[in-house]
Amino acid sequence: MDISVVIPVYGCRACLPDLHRRLVASLSEITTSYEIILVNDACPQNSWEVIKEIALKDPHVKGIDLSRNFGQIRAITAGLHYAEGDWVVVMDCDLQDKPEEIAKLWAKAQEGYDVVLTRRAVRQDSFLKKLSSKTFYWVYGYFTNGAFDGSMGNFSLSRRMVMDNYKRMGDQNRAFILFIKWMGFRSAVVDIDHAERAAGRSSYTLRKQLRLALEVITTQSNKPLILSIRLGFAVSLLAFLYGIYMVSRYLVFGISVAGWTSTIVSIYFVGGIIMAQLGILGLYVGYVFDQTKGRPIFIVRELVQHETADDRGSE
Repeated sequence: MDISVVIPVYGCRACLPDLHRRLVASLSEITTSYEIILVNDACPQNSWEVIKEIALKDPHVKGIDLSRNFGQIRAITAGLHYAEGDWVVVMDCDLQDKPEEIAKLWAKAQEGYDVVLTRRAVRQDSFLKKLSSKTFYWVYGYFTNGAFDGSMGNFSLSRRMVMDNYKRMGDQNRAFILFIKWMGFRSAVVDIDHAERAAGRSSYTLRKQLRLALEVITTQSNKPLILSIRLGFAVSLLAFLYGIYMVSRYLVFGISVAGWTSTIVSIYFVGGIIMAQLGILGLYVGYVFDQTKGRPIFIVRELVQHETADDRGSE
């Protein structure tokens, strides 16, 4: 198998027939040895019916139905475990990632690169989504001491050994592109055309993006703990200096210390900082607890491929 295309499916049932048609046309120009893996991440539109119909008709298509919604990254990981290609494409299902651009990634890979990433030169998203994405990567870069481009998405082409090493990662939370870049294989970036969403709307709300940012940062960096320690020392130093100032006022100028207001404000201020620091520490303990449980990050309910069906798998 030359190329496997892994696509998590959520909230874009109407796109699937056109996505399949365009993928077949694009991949056929590169090779006849390819497969398309559609992973249904418990799509609320019941996309599994469409995926199953496509998979039973086209021998190049595998349909994977997860037992529940595990999230985009885990759905991608599930697809990677069933991918057999020497090269693996990861892309979204909403046709914002154009199947026709795979040829551009393939041509770049033939220059000797292990990974070809994509940059959306003109991103067809709302201002709020572009801003939140840019903010996320800036904050992530700050906490991990790295440089990341918010215009890059999951759309990529990777050699099999890259994907095999990605699957070996034991983390419960695996930010796909961030992990690919962390591994350090020879990589290149190509600019691609980014289309408007063909149907539906993105499921990545601001709340979900903030939650993802919190998970990724606290599972891959200890900088928040270091910052909380620094903040604690800074507050202690300020409190000490303020205490010296108040004593000096009393001894030198004879000004009495009123006390009540400053005491209450100080207690609430320091108490808030302590609670925030305990919350940060609790997040790390919680993620360690989740990691040590060793639960699978996805569970497959059914696998369908050209008139054959298999079911029940996990990782």
